Amino acid sequence: MKNFLLAIALVLVAGSVMAQSRVAHVNSQTLLDTLPSRKVAILKLQEFETNGVKELQEMEADFNAAVSKYETTRPNMSPVIIKIEEEKLMKKQQALQEREKSLNSEMQAYSQELNTPILGMVQKAVEIVSERLKVNYVIDESVTLYFAGGTDITNEVITELLKMDRQ
Repeated sequence: MKNFLLAIALVLVAGSVMAQSRVAHVNSQTLLDTLPSRKVAILKLQEFETNGVKELQEMEADFNAAVSKYETTRPNMSPVIIKIEEEKLMKKQQALQEREKSLNSEMQAYSQELNTPILGMVQKAVEIVSERLKVNYVIDESVTLYFAGGTDITNEVITELLKMDRQ
């Protein structure tokens, strides 16, 4: 009997806690898409990527020209010169691969540098709106498999974000 009463008390307490908890949801992609600073960050990242691709294309063109030159002059080369030229080509190819790897990691670092303050601003805006509306939980609907209920606070967060972004 004692365990039964304890179980009923726990169910009642859990029910009252659930009744007091307010759940809301936002669409983080919509939030990010409306931010002017996010659009600027995307443009900067695209420019960085374009410059990197151009650099790699130039390196590849240089490598291909060296290979072509090697192939045409190879019949007239001595075995020692062939070995030296092949080593040069191998070094150019390795440099190209290393630069590509380096550019990928630079791109990731630059992306993180640009996006970290934006994501922090989104987090702060969600906190401000949640406190104002007395919401306990905010779920991102873009990564939620199912939701039916709660309050959509995306528009309120967008308003707050746009205020913060102007500053």
